Amino acid sequence: MMDHLAAWLRDAHAMEEQALAMLTAQAKRIQSYPDLKARIEQHIVETKGHVRLLQDLLDATPAAKVSRLKGFTGRLAATAQGFGGALTSDEVVKGAMAAYSFEHIEIAAYRVLIATADELGEAGAKSVFEQILQEEIAMADWLADNLGETTRLYLLRDERELQAKR
Repeated sequence: MMDHLAAWLRDAHAMEEQALAMLTAQAKRIQSYPDLKARIEQHIVETKGHVRLLQDLLDATPAAKVSRLKGFTGRLAATAQGFGGALTSDEVVKGAMAAYSFEHIEIAAYRVLIATADELGEAGAKSVFEQILQEEIAMADWLADNLGETTRLYLLRDERELQAKR
């Protein structure tokens, strides 16, 4: 069981590094959506904390040496996704949808880690995972509550641009 915890902990660390790269790229490009930008920037700070907490757990778990290659490829994929989003006119809507989906992947991963840590009697790790889970749920809830408004704002701006071109 400890091998599973170690593997899933490595995966979570790589996932958080990927999230950090995606969020950072997105925050740089959404100047016209101040509420979304502010929430993403808040989550960037939280995500940096997640990376540190997970790294501390990895350092304390001999079976869980971080795969530098896995972390690098995750960051590379996130960077590529960030650049790809810059090429679409509806990037803010697609980015919000992708962020909402990614938050739910993170939520699932932390629920798995909590159950595994609980089964192993790893109370400290379980507590860390529960803390991170609450922040991921809060971000997913915020995105869910604001996706409609972000979409409406995008549509309004897009319509104004079309009218201006006519």
